[in-house]
Amino acid sequence: MRLTRTYVDLSLAVGRRVALPEDATAHLVRVLRLGEGDACVLFNGDGNDYDARLLSAGKRGAEAEIVAVREVGNESPLRIVLLQGIARGEKMDLILQKATELGVAGIVPVVAERTEVKLDAQRSEKRMAHWRSVIVAACEQSGRTRIPELAAPAAPAAAASAAASGALKLTLDPTGEFTSASLQAPEAGGLVVAIGPEGGWSPRDRETLRAAGFVGLRLGPRVLRTETAGLAAIAALQARFGDL
Repeated sequence: MRLTRTYVDLSLAVGRRVALPEDATAHLVRVLRLGEGDACVLFNGDGNDYDARLLSAGKRGAEAEIVAVREVGNESPLRIVLLQGIARGEKMDLILQKATELGVAGIVPVVAERTEVKLDAQRSEKRMAHWRSVIVAACEQSGRTRIPELAAPAAPAAAASAAASGALKLTLDPTGEFTSASLQAPEAGGLVVAIGPEGGWSPRDRETLRAAGFVGLRLGPRVLRTETAGLAAIAALQARFGDL
């Protein structure tokens, strides 16, 4: 039987006993009904899965002992960073979840001119915590042992300028000059894919991306919704250059 994997922000090593954080305890003990002596799998984002055994499991907390470590080599050889125009509510959650499952290395939420979600400092902090929890849950489900980096929300110019040197920069465009078949294999910098919000990129945003070196990627003649566009592009690029 496949054991449920649980993320913990702790240093892990074979033989170490660790007090599990409250969220991990709630998941393992109160949701999965595990008890003393039961096995579980922990990971902390370092690339390994850690087989563990619960030493105690109660209302006040749980303690586990690490009994084995296994390196997990399921990261994509293709580094993809998604610049995603912030979408509303569950759409953004869906994008983050599926992009993580598809193997992106990083995600940058973009505050574009047509972004409908308005974030002040307090709301931005809460949204970032929620988005990270969505990403972590997607890693738990999909078997990833490295957590995609989630950058702070940024304007298009700042997000574009932060792209890795040497990266191939793409934005979806039904009239774009490239298709996934016509692209040359990216260099070590990987790929950066920029997707607009619900209202699409404004002319000014498009000019900002073009000036930063972004070129158009054509997936077909139809206009895709923001929650479809990035995922379709990532899947196509993984199939062409990555591990699919």
